[in-house]
Amino acid sequence: MAIKITDECINCGACEPECPNNAIYEGGVEWALADGTSVKGSFSLMDGSAVDANYKNSPISNDTYYITPNKCTECQGFHEEPQCAAVCPVDCCVPDELYVETIEALMAKKESLHL
Repeated sequence: MAIKITDECINCGACEPECPNNAIYEGGVEWALADGTSVKGSFSLMDGSAVDANYKNSPISNDTYYITPNKCTECQGFHEEPQCAAVCPVDCCVPDELYVETIEALMAKKESLHL
C-alpha cells in the first residue's frame, strides 16, 4: 500500500529528503519518474498507461506536500518502515487505501525504479 499525505500536512518538508525514491514533492510541483531514480525511456504507470520517464506529470496536490503512488514503495528494500511517516511531526503520512500492494509488488516497483 502506498503512503499518502493528508490535509493535516503543515508543509514542514521533513518528509521530502527522507524518501529513497524521490516520491515526495512540494505542493504545486510537477513530478517525473526520472526524478531521483534510474528510470529512462518509457515506463508503465500503475494505471497501465505508459509515459516517458522525464515527462512532467501534473501535481497531485497544490496546497501540501504529496506522494506519487507510482514511485512510493513504502521504503521496502531500504528501511524497515516508511521514513516519511517516521519523521512527520503531525502524523499525516498514512497508508493510502486506494493503492494496496503486496511486499512483493513493492519490491518489484523498487527494482524497476533503481536498476
